[in-house]
Amino acid sequence: MRGGRLLHGLGSALVVFVSLFPFVYALATSFKHGGELFGGRFWPAHPGWSNYAALFREQPFGANLANSGLVAGAVTALSLALALFAAHALGRLRFRGRGALLACILGVSMFPQVAVLSGLFELVTAPGLYDNLAALVLSDLVFTLPFTVWVLTTFMRDLPVEIEEAAIVDGATPWIIIWRVFLPLLWPALVTTGLLAFIAAWNEYLFALTFTSNNSARTVPVAISLFSGNSEHEIPWGTIMAASVLVTAPLVVLVLIFQRKIIAGLTAGGVKG
Repeated sequence: MRGGRLLHGLGSALVVFVSLFPFVYALATSFKHGGELFGGRFWPAHPGWSNYAALFREQPFGANLANSGLVAGAVTALSLALALFAAHALGRLRFRGRGALLACILGVSMFPQVAVLSGLFELVTAPGLYDNLAALVLSDLVFTLPFTVWVLTTFMRDLPVEIEEAAIVDGATPWIIIWRVFLPLLWPALVTTGLLAFIAAWNEYLFALTFTSNNSARTVPVAISLFSGNSEHEIPWGTIMAASVLVTAPLVVLVLIFQRKIIAGLTAGGVKG
């Protein structure tokens, strides 16, 4: 018993170390400057905020953060709103071809981004959406929406049918059933899928790189990738690490705020009785 607990503790400590070390290393490096960046000291002897100041002084990084927030927020809101109605139809209504439709939805989410890049580029440039945040929202929805629909459909199927039948007997319309009956019950699932959709849109790189050319319209992953120097020692590693910390921090905060809902959403339906 003690050996099992010891192995469990060591395994948990290893997972925590592997998960946190990249972020802690980036945080420590973001406070380094000059020769400390290439020294052997993990934490700087004289930490400073110069890298963070240079990030906003030399780059439109504030605009890049705002762009990422707008795109990720819009993608998450649209994905959840559309997926909620789609999940209600796919999870509750019986119609011919429902299984094939769900398989197609799941199959779309498995396509690599590069496979649909040329087609999406034509769809983006035709209505004049190139260098526009709307292009990023629409392209990100191609992958976040199928995943969100699939997950919410699974949760919708696990809800007791008796709840819906009781609401129908009481004269509730489909809109009231979705809004006042299913929505409160699906709250953990909505938080979980919404957070995953937000992270996917926040970290998306290929579409953002392809559909934007103006630095003021770029999102943070593309902005960070374009930080450069003439040689290895001239690359602004401290600024890059500061940008990485600022990009990762909102995701960490969101996970900490909604961790209870995330756990409830991930474990919902795991036990039936």
